[in-house]
This record gives sequence, C-alpha cells and structure tokens, in this order.
Amino acid sequence: MPHRSIFFGALCFVTACCSTAALADDIATSQIADAAGNQADHELDTSMAKMHESMMQKHTGDADIDFVKSMIPHHQGAIDMAKVELKYGKDPEMKRMAENIIKAQKEEISMMTDWLKKKGQSPE
Repeated sequence: MPHRSIFFGALCFVTACCSTAALADDIATSQIADAAGNQADHELDTSMAKMHESMMQKHTGDADIDFVKSMIPHHQGAIDMAKVELKYGKDPEMKRMAENIIKAQKEEISMMTDWLKKKGQSPE
C-alpha cells in the first residue's frame, strides 16, 4: 500500500508540473498574441487618425478638386491599414485582399495626383 501512495503522489506531482508548464506556455502565447493584437489595434487607430486629419483640408469651393484632395488621404489610409493587416494578419485571404488594396489604391492615388497637376493643383 505505501508504494501505491508514493506512486500516486509522484504521478500527481508530475501531472501538476506538466500542467503548470503547459499553462505557463499558454499564458505566454496568449500574452504575445495580446501584445501583437494591441500593437495592431494601435497601428490601425494611428493610421485612421492620420487619414481623418489629412482629409479635413480647407475646401476650395470646387467639388471635383475637393473630392480628389479628400480621396488621396482616404486611399493612403486604406494602404496604411492594409499594411497593418500584412504585418499582423493571419488569414491568407485577408492578406491577399490587403495586397490587392495596396496595389489598387496606389494606382488610384497616382491617377488623382496626375489629375490635380493637370488642374494646376497640389495634391497636398
């Protein structure tokens, strides 16, 4: 009987140690994920705040020019947010979408910048 008690006690000790180690690994992994999530949230918030601030320019009274001057920072904000997805995202479909957004928005920014130049306007 004493051998069974010692064996059972040793088994409980080993199980507790393994469970504690596994729990510590889970907590560490969770903290890393939370830190990355918090960093991604921070970077998304920063990019959106920058975008909104840049969009709030003084209007010229020309709807076309004001539209384009507001859309350029809007598109740049989409690019910045897509870069956050590429940096922190896990889903391959969303990462492909982010890549497509970056490509499309850069092309449209270029078109809008060229249009503004033809109108004698600065994109800023």
